Amino acid sequence: MARAQYTEIHCKSALNRVRGMPFEFSLNPYRGCLHACHYCYARASHEYLGLDAGQDFSSKIFVKVNVAAVLRRELGRASWGRQAVALGTATDPYQAAEGRYRLSRACLEALADFATPGTVTTKGTLVVRDVDVLQHLQVRAGAGVSLSLITLDEGVWRALEPGTPAPRERLRALRRLADAGVPCGIALAPVLPGLTDAPGALEDVVRAGADHGARWVWAGAVHLEPVVRDWFIGALERHFPRAVPAYTRVYGPLGSEAGMRYAPRAYADRIARQVGELKARYGLAERRRPARVLESSLPGSPGATGTAPAASCASPVAQQMALPI
Repeated sequence: MARAQYTEIHCKSALNRVRGMPFEFSLNPYRGCLHACHYCYARASHEYLGLDAGQDFSSKIFVKVNVAAVLRRELGRASWGRQAVALGTATDPYQAAEGRYRLSRACLEALADFATPGTVTTKGTLVVRDVDVLQHLQVRAGAGVSLSLITLDEGVWRALEPGTPAPRERLRALRRLADAGVPCGIALAPVLPGLTDAPGALEDVVRAGADHGARWVWAGAVHLEPVVRDWFIGALERHFPRAVPAYTRVYGPLGSEAGMRYAPRAYADRIARQVGELKARYGLAERRRPARVLESSLPGSPGATGTAPAASCASPVAQQMALPI
C-alpha cells in the first residue's frame, strides 16, 4: 500500500440528505480511506476529485477539519427535526486519521448535545475509544454501532481488506461496546459471490456476532460500479483468479461500461433469505437505526434488544453459492 497523504480541507456543509435508507442524513468526516478495501463502492467518489479509484482512494485522504463546527451550526437551526444521522456511509469514520483528528468523536458529541440520534458503521476498532460519547448519545437521543465484518477467513481478509483490523479484533471491539451498553451489531456487507457467501461462512459471521454481543445483523450483496469493478477484479486476479470469470460475466469485462452494477435479483434475494434465517436462529434483529428511533423518530421512544450464542472459521473454497446470470 502507498504511503498515506493527508489533505486538510474545509467543508461548507456536513449533513447529506439520504433517500431510501433507514436514516435521513449521512455524515462523512473523511474522503478516501486507508482501509483500502478493494470492493468498496465509495472508491468511485474519488474520481469526482480528479483522482483515481485505485491507489489514490486509499492513499490520498481528505480531512474535513471544520466538519464538527459546521455540523453544530446545522443542528442548531430552528428547522432541524432531530432526524437520525449515520456516520460512515461512504468512508470509514474510524480509519487511522481519526486517531489524530478526532473528528468522528467531535461529531458524535455534537449529536448528543443537540439530542440527535446517531449511528456509526465502521471496520475500525478505534471506535471503542469513544464508548463514553456513545453512551451519552444513547441516553440523550439513541445510538448504534455496526461493526462491518464480511468474513472470518484470514486469507480473504488479508487479500481484500488490507488496511483493516483483523476480524477477531473487530469482534473484540464489538464485545467491548456491548459490555458498555452501547447498542451494536454486524454489517455483513458486501457479501462477495464465490468468496464469502458459502452457507457455513455466513453462519460463522452471524454466530460470532451473536456470541460477542451483537443485537442485529444486516447484509447486502456487492455493488460494483465500473471503476470499482476494474480495481476489484485486479485484486481477484492476484489473489483469487478462479473467481474472475464469474464476476466479468455478470459485472462486465475490464474497461467496459457493460455489465450489471448490482448483483442479480435472484442472488440478492437468496442471500437475504439465508441471512434472515440465520438472524432468526440466533435471535438477532434487522436494524441499523439507533434503538431510540427504531419504532419512532421521536426522542424517547422505546428500543429493542436481542442477544444470542460461539464462532468458527470457514474457507472460501468449497460450497460457495453460484452467481446466477
